[in-house]
Amino acid sequence: MKLTEALRILNGANKGARAFDVILACGFTPLHLQTFLVAYLQLGFPDRYVRVTPGLFGNLANTLEGATEVGAQNILVVIEWADIDARLGHRAAATWDSNTLSDVLSAANLAFERLQHVVDRVRRGTKVVICPPTLPLPPLFHTAGWEAGPSELALLKLLAEFNAAVAASGARVVNVSRLAEESPPGQRHDLKSDLNVGLPYSLAHADAVALALSRVLCPPVPKKGLITDLDETLWSGTVGEVGPDGVHWDLDRHSHIHALYQSLLTSLSDSGALVAVASKNDPDIVHKAFEREDLLVRREIIFPMEVHWNAKSASVSRILGTWNISADSVVFVDDSPLELAEVAAAHPGIECIQFLAKDHSSTLSSLRRIRDMFGKSSSSDEDSLRLESIRQNAQFQVAATEACSEIFLRDLNATIQIEYDGGLGDTRALELVNKTNQFNLNGVRYSQSDWAAELSLPGASLMTVSYEDKFGKLGKVSAILGRLENDTFRLKVWAMSCRAFARRIEFLSMQKCFDRYSCPISFDFELTSRNRPFQEFLGSLLGQTGEGPLLLTREQFDKVCPPLYQIVKETRSVSING
Repeated sequence: MKLTEALRILNGANKGARAFDVILACGFTPLHLQTFLVAYLQLGFPDRYVRVTPGLFGNLANTLEGATEVGAQNILVVIEWADIDARLGHRAAATWDSNTLSDVLSAANLAFERLQHVVDRVRRGTKVVICPPTLPLPPLFHTAGWEAGPSELALLKLLAEFNAAVAASGARVVNVSRLAEESPPGQRHDLKSDLNVGLPYSLAHADAVALALSRVLCPPVPKKGLITDLDETLWSGTVGEVGPDGVHWDLDRHSHIHALYQSLLTSLSDSGALVAVASKNDPDIVHKAFEREDLLVRREIIFPMEVHWNAKSASVSRILGTWNISADSVVFVDDSPLELAEVAAAHPGIECIQFLAKDHSSTLSSLRRIRDMFGKSSSSDEDSLRLESIRQNAQFQVAATEACSEIFLRDLNATIQIEYDGGLGDTRALELVNKTNQFNLNGVRYSQSDWAAELSLPGASLMTVSYEDKFGKLGKVSAILGRLENDTFRLKVWAMSCRAFARRIEFLSMQKCFDRYSCPISFDFELTSRNRPFQEFLGSLLGQTGEGPLLLTREQFDKVCPPLYQIVKETRSVSING
């Protein structure tokens, strides 16, 4: 981003909008870094007014401690070697000898311990992002620059231990290796600016650091599913011509790039991403190819598998229907530009990537891009259940169309686990709210700090719902957040996974809300481009579908509530507000 563009974004921000506050803890003059950071965050939160407050010059540790004490909800920590010990910066004037080195290492150890202690004390719900040192150490060591001397290695060891410790405590750490690709190390340091005004970054590096911080603080919503071609994509060769044993993905035949792709798909599946196949091929031959023991992507992680000679856009349509997700949550990978164009035309919003096996550099960039689109900081129990629940849901839908509805639902042997006031420890609740579109009260998305603020309001209450029946576990499928206001329970957030549709979980959830709060319920409903299923549900309850707030009484609900057959288990935690 150019500085003029960043300033234009800042000038166009709505200062009357709800603020998004960030503390920037760094020991140098942030100047351009702050400008770029506000601009990137403003692009990520167009409906908010972003405010980034920097700390005092040369006082990183104190700034971080102060931000922790006042309960800041978003803290960005930019560390440079001078913050660890001033003698490791370029502005220091100190005697540099073996005694100095020994003292510097001791001081650095204490500095890292202090920073780690402060990060450990950050309250739950606060998001901390740390950018480790990105600038070179001063050229004052006795070894030549191309040799890592013992003192430099000792400093790097302390840094590595610090990064691992703060990550374990919940902080997010910027990947400086990736940053190095976007900001070459030799072009980062502006010595003149560093010595004259205390801003050590070149303009380009300030932009790169700001972008990295904003990505980690407010990452895009991960994609949910990947649909892949087979020939010249998952493997090298055309399986219909060379046979199941003729396709390959190995070093000897210069096709190892396909092995990397297979390994990536397995990794994505393991973290909860859905993987499907859309291929124009003979299904029997493909089935035999997937029986090969050396295939790096297991057959069981792929569902569904569309293998035939019809249009791939139709295959993608059926896969999206089975997954019950929209095209803009999916990536389609194919080696053929014609197939990519055909799918893109039929499914606006889908992310299409061409697999160019002969262009290793381009393909590696594509694999890294796929990693980024699906990336998330952690996986939940629900992630491991997602594929199996998709399979079960397909079986459920087939069985549901073949059976009388009431008898079918009664014989599901469904069990619902309801947990009240799980609070900030329930990360799945926030994930549901931010990723669910169809059964979503209003489509409002929350940052981690905004979610913490909602949970801390007086009278706030969170209810989550987990589901299991004879077809298997769906895991945690619904989250409801509201608060008592003037003898009414105001329902501000409600999201339910599409996997839970047609099981009357939404009615059971409403029933439990009435049981617990014994008062009318109001809905902060807003119609979005995707939440028509929620609008239809409200219409079945209220006989109207206008935007909220809408009020529902227990008497109204009881008149329209269908029979509920689930066995209910409830867990009551302490209230969110203690």
